[in-house]
Amino acid sequence: MIYTLTPNPAIDLYVGLDQLKPSVVNRTYEEDYQPNGKAINISIMLSKLGITNTAMGFIGGFSGEFIEQELKEMSINTSMIYVKGITRINVFANADKEYKIVNKGPLVPHSKIVEMLEEIRRIPTNCTLCVSGSLPRGIKDDFYIEIAKICHQKNIKLILDISSHVLLECLKYKPLLIKPNDDELASLFQLSPAELTEEKIMELNNTLLKMGAQQVLVSRGEKGAIYSSPQRIVKVSSAKGEVVNTACAGDAMLSTFIGKLELNESVEDALIYASAAGAATAFSKGLCSLSHIQALISDILIETLKEESFYG
Repeated sequence: MIYTLTPNPAIDLYVGLDQLKPSVVNRTYEEDYQPNGKAINISIMLSKLGITNTAMGFIGGFSGEFIEQELKEMSINTSMIYVKGITRINVFANADKEYKIVNKGPLVPHSKIVEMLEEIRRIPTNCTLCVSGSLPRGIKDDFYIEIAKICHQKNIKLILDISSHVLLECLKYKPLLIKPNDDELASLFQLSPAELTEEKIMELNNTLLKMGAQQVLVSRGEKGAIYSSPQRIVKVSSAKGEVVNTACAGDAMLSTFIGKLELNESVEDALIYASAAGAATAFSKGLCSLSHIQALISDILIETLKEESFYG
C-alpha cells in the first residue's frame, strides 16, 4: 500500500485570460478548480494508474471538505486531520505570461502535529509513504526528520520530495527515494543553477547516495531528469510542446515513476513514462490524462550514463 502525506494541501484555481492588467477588472475565459498539494497530486496520478493509495494531510474549512470529497470521488482513501481555519486556495493565471499566487494555509497546532505523527506510526510495515510539499504555519522543518525516524524504525519505505535543507539530515534514515529538482539540488549544496552540468548532477547525486539516500531522481524541467542509484545512472529527456502550467509537472513525474515501479516495470521504462507524464502535465491546465502521456512516450530518449562500477 502507498500512503501520501501533503502537509499543506490546497485547491488550485487555474484561470485563463487574454492579458492581466492592473487596476481593472480582468475577466477570464476559462477556469478550473482542482484538489492539490504535491502529494495529493501523487495520489491522484497513482489512482489513474489503478494503484490503491491513501492520502494524508492537514485540512480545514469548506476548501478542505472540497478536497476530501473530490479525492473520495476518485476512489482515493483519505486519512485527513482537520484543523481550524481554511485550506488555502492558490491561483495560477495563464495570460501574456504565467502567474502563480500561492497562499500560506492554516495554522497547525502542536496537538495536531502529534496526531499526524501517530497516524504515521500506524502505517503497516513495508508500506510506502511519500511526503511531498511545503509545511503550513505552525510546523517546523524538523517535522520531516521525525517522519524519517519513524519510517526507519517501522520499516516504512520513505519517499521525500521537499525543498527544505533538512532533507540532508533525513538521509541518515535511508529514505528509499528523494526527488529534488535542479534548483533544489543546487540550493542543497550552495551552488548556482548554472553550475549544474550533467557531470555535476551525477557527482552530487553520488554524494547524496553516500549520505544514505537509496535512490535520487533529479527533475530538470524541459531537460528531463537524471536518476541515480548504487547500480546505475540514467538520463531521460523530455518532450517538446506548448507549456500551459508547470505547477504539477514534477509531481506527475514522481508519481508515475513510483507507480510504474509498483507495477513491477523496469527503472528505464518507469523513467520514460514519468518524463512523458511530467511533460504532458506541463502542457495541460492541471494533471494530465494517461492518454496524453501515451502520446508523448515516443518523444522520450533514455541513456545509461554510468554503470555499477561508478560507485565501486
